[in-house]
Amino acid sequence: MSIPSLKTRERLSEVRYEIRGELARRARELEGQGRSLIKLNIGNPGAFGFRAPEHLQRAIADHIASTDPYTHQQGLPAAREAIAEFHRKRGTPNASPERVFVGNGVSELIDLSLRALLNPGDEVLLPSPDYPLWSAATILNDGRPVYYRCLPENGFLPDPDEIASLVSPRTRAIVLINPNNPTGATYPRELLERIVAIAAKHHLLLMSDEIYDEILYDDARFEPLAPIAGDLPCLSFGGLSKVHRACGWRVGWAVLSGDPLASGDFHHAMDLLGALRLCANVPGQFAIHQALHGEDTIRPLTAPGGRLYETRRALIEACEASENLQLVEPKGALYGFPAVVGDAAVGFDDHAFALEMLEHEDVLIVPGSSFNVPFRNHFRVTLLPEAPVLREVFARIERVLSRRADAASARETAVA
Repeated sequence: MSIPSLKTRERLSEVRYEIRGELARRARELEGQGRSLIKLNIGNPGAFGFRAPEHLQRAIADHIASTDPYTHQQGLPAAREAIAEFHRKRGTPNASPERVFVGNGVSELIDLSLRALLNPGDEVLLPSPDYPLWSAATILNDGRPVYYRCLPENGFLPDPDEIASLVSPRTRAIVLINPNNPTGATYPRELLERIVAIAAKHHLLLMSDEIYDEILYDDARFEPLAPIAGDLPCLSFGGLSKVHRACGWRVGWAVLSGDPLASGDFHHAMDLLGALRLCANVPGQFAIHQALHGEDTIRPLTAPGGRLYETRRALIEACEASENLQLVEPKGALYGFPAVVGDAAVGFDDHAFALEMLEHEDVLIVPGSSFNVPFRNHFRVTLLPEAPVLREVFARIERVLSRRADAASARETAVA
């Protein structure tokens, strides 16, 4: 007698996460066959030779004897105080340890916060492109993602008028990713002020994913949302994964700001959900104070001559030299989001292109449509490899795109 297959949750069919999806599984198969791949699909500093700063490693080592017990569900008191102090210096209103939640990375806190907020059918305004975890967490917590466009012709910045037009009676929150993943856009203060005004008018929660807050290039500025939001409920997310190159430590935080009376029920819901998972990873929390109040180790990497800066320069130069690529220069974060243009874009499918790059050029990239955009002519690469490696990657990309462009031109000539 055959055993019937286990049924899974139906809404999982709506969830996409190609960053670690089908292409990444195929990459593992190829590596198992002995192929050597350049994997640019994920912003994982440790996989490219980066290490968490030594003073953060020492902070954990010095306290390792204190890491065995569970801690408070919102995190170690000293860690929460360090986060609150950091936000007070930024001007975050009502930043206190009681309103800080430490989680197993920002990913867990995104899920917990949406679970605390949403009833079935509630809507969340998300950027398009977005980091796809935001869409997935909205769907899996029975919400509905509603996308506002961040178009390349506008520097991947949103149009506040469009955001306002998308608000409905079911809208509960506006999500911002600043600096943005996957585009590298940074949001000017005037734009944030207009988005805050929309949230104020409709009594919406502001949720600002600021995990890349200190990864900035050239004259780019980061404007934290909470000081602009003032008394409005605002949840600001940060962590050790990117700025401090400690992804595997799984240490993130969310700071609930604004009028405590307006967000009291939401605070209690977050606390309850945190308690149900007992607590976040304890050892990594001992590094939080040093990370936020110790030596600045990211600026040397993003300044001219720094490793991230020079890899970004290699990306910009490769796209400028290509007739087949167009790039909105990333101002922050760890990614580039080039567009395929011209003859190479005729009949272009980003997923098929990513598969061709993997199978024939040993390069793993992420199709742009994975980030919930309606167009299919973009792809994402990370800026974490050394600059010569990225130049080699784009030489291979150019080889494939040039073949596509030549074939499209030949077809057009034959038809003519």
